Amino acid sequence: MTNSLQDKSRVDVVNSLPIKIQNYIGGEWVPSSNNKVFERENPANPEQIVIVAPNSTVEDTNKAVEAAHAAFAAWARTPAPVRGDILYRFAALLDSEREQVAQVITLEQGKTLKEALGEIDKTIREVRYTAGEASRLDGQTLPSERPGIDIRTIRVPKGVIAAISPWNFPIVTPLRKIAPALAAGNTVVFKPASITVGTAAKIVELFEKAGLPKGALNLVIGSGREVGTPLISHPLVKGVTFTGSTGVGSTIYRAAAERLIQVQLEMGGKNAAIIYDCKDVSHIVNQIVPAAFAATGQRCTSISRILVQRSIMDEVIAHLQEKCQSYVIGDGLDDTTTLGPLVSKDHLETVERYVKIGLEEGATLVHGGKRVENPNNGYFYEPTIFANVSPSMTIVKEEIFGPVLVVTPVDSFEEAIQIANDSEYGLAASCFTSNMEYAEQFVTQVQAGMLHLNNGTISESHVPFGGLNSSAIGQYSIGTTAKDFFTDLKVIYSASK
Repeated sequence: MTNSLQDKSRVDVVNSLPIKIQNYIGGEWVPSSNNKVFERENPANPEQIVIVAPNSTVEDTNKAVEAAHAAFAAWARTPAPVRGDILYRFAALLDSEREQVAQVITLEQGKTLKEALGEIDKTIREVRYTAGEASRLDGQTLPSERPGIDIRTIRVPKGVIAAISPWNFPIVTPLRKIAPALAAGNTVVFKPASITVGTAAKIVELFEKAGLPKGALNLVIGSGREVGTPLISHPLVKGVTFTGSTGVGSTIYRAAAERLIQVQLEMGGKNAAIIYDCKDVSHIVNQIVPAAFAATGQRCTSISRILVQRSIMDEVIAHLQEKCQSYVIGDGLDDTTTLGPLVSKDHLETVERYVKIGLEEGATLVHGGKRVENPNNGYFYEPTIFANVSPSMTIVKEEIFGPVLVVTPVDSFEEAIQIANDSEYGLAASCFTSNMEYAEQFVTQVQAGMLHLNNGTISESHVPFGGLNSSAIGQYSIGTTAKDFFTDLKVIYSASK
């Protein structure tokens, strides 16, 4: 668990800790109105403080919304290709500073440096795609039922967008909200998760360098009570895009409904992988394990349950155990680490509680199941596998959001589909089969927004991202569907004189 810090830029980031940041309102970096701050520790070494950040108030939130509103008219009038150019410049700047930004992500969130760099690369691809979308905000020309009438539709920006992001992907998820909002001509008030505000500040710094006008993007750091709730409730906010838990998303949905504004909610998942009538179990497990344990299982799209043909269950379990034994658990800045810490002490204790419940309910623990002792008291937990898990168990029903994978044997493909659908969630699912009839059944019958045949739950940078049921509400993000949330449609009837 020693850091590998040969790279000079990496040493410089570590030696500059703690990083002190502020809110960004109306183009100015400012402290909170109460001058209060909070600290964020390194989850791999909790005694090391990584970030000191403002603990903002309702007053700060209101100022940010007002600044975004004041900037809206001018930004909306800015030609769409010019808005796209700023996004292209942002992507280039992020690429030039990717090593330093990745270190900040690892230090405050915990994921390995390789994963952080991968997240940044994905962000760059998505922002470049979205920059091009600024020039593709097209409408339609439609025929009229009457002579002398021309009909067309146009897309217009909504106004101020509230962007509320989680901690697990602290750069790609905010940019899925900020980039399309700006491309469409909206202005943004950005509330990041308090755990990863250092990365949020880097996003804003890069937009500032890219030449984004003052007020177009505002950053307010603080609690849901002092920032999130008043942000959603503010009369000048015209839309809310949120990624996080289903419980919080439901609260936002109710508050937005009271004001009759649109929401784009990406929430939880309990994603199933079906293994049935297939060849090469080793290859399949090599697909599933990274999809289960990347980011230490702290992904809404993680595969968290496997439904496997009973006759091959023992073979699947053996390959899972072998694969899990290959993980190197440690500080994400260590180049040899392949599994970083959980994000916080509270989250570590949550995962421990679920593992205890699994044992109490009769599941068979076949690998892992305990925290990893380490000299820095970091929040490390072993990749964990339960077998012989019945569909009614808590660890099957509830989102653990950690490195816990449960395996349930099934006796038919129809039973696998039924269990896959026996969930409140519907984000993603995978099916591994050589039987094309089963593959078609999976595509047509499984209730999930993103379906993967014979591969893990990897999403791509130009493709709509979203889910069904309690996993998502509103238009999918990324891809061609993003503009459906970030713009309003107008219909124009024109008569000749």
